[in-house]
Amino acid sequence: MPRETLDEQLNSLQKDLLAMGDLVDRAIERSIQALANRDLALAEKIIQEDETINRAQRDLDEKCLVLLATQQPLASDLRAIIAVSNIATELERIGDYAKGIAKITIMMGDQPLLKPLIDVPRMAEKGRQLLRQQLEAFINRDAEAARRLAAEDDVVDGLYDQVYRELMFFMMQDPKTIGRATHLLWVAHNLERIADRTTNIGERVVFLVTGQVEELNP
Repeated sequence: MPRETLDEQLNSLQKDLLAMGDLVDRAIERSIQALANRDLALAEKIIQEDETINRAQRDLDEKCLVLLATQQPLASDLRAIIAVSNIATELERIGDYAKGIAKITIMMGDQPLLKPLIDVPRMAEKGRQLLRQQLEAFINRDAEAARRLAAEDDVVDGLYDQVYRELMFFMMQDPKTIGRATHLLWVAHNLERIADRTTNIGERVVFLVTGQVEELNP
């Protein structure tokens, strides 16, 4: 296969990956909107549309397998193809966390929120920012940016700890709040895991650029 044809196919893979990233980013954003507005219809829509994300991941995996089987890529190209497949898997799992938040919203029904949403939206926004920037680091082959962004996961961890302490206080003060507090804890946990997944994407970027397996932000 001519080099320019393989490059075109690799570029097409990357474009498809970024399109999938946009779907996941939007799912996170809307999951928090549904929670904040108690919008059960939107939550249901997020759950239904998760299949679009799943299908995008399957399509990317299939395209990666075809390239691996038919093109005999060189080492750097091989790492790029594997990175796309692995990052697509991480994106699919992030989409699952957004779907999980939508499911929690439905479980809560019309119950009022236990407390105003302050740190939870901050966690979501930081996770979305890290996701977009790690995908940019992938496109730019920027291992240093991937390492720096992985360190910023500590911001989300700190917010999670704060949410956890506040909700534990509510539960200890009044056991009747345990149900509503637990729902918000599940939401915060999903957002914390989203940020962890962006770190995994960063590790794939570092491997793509350096060929070395490196655990970021252990």
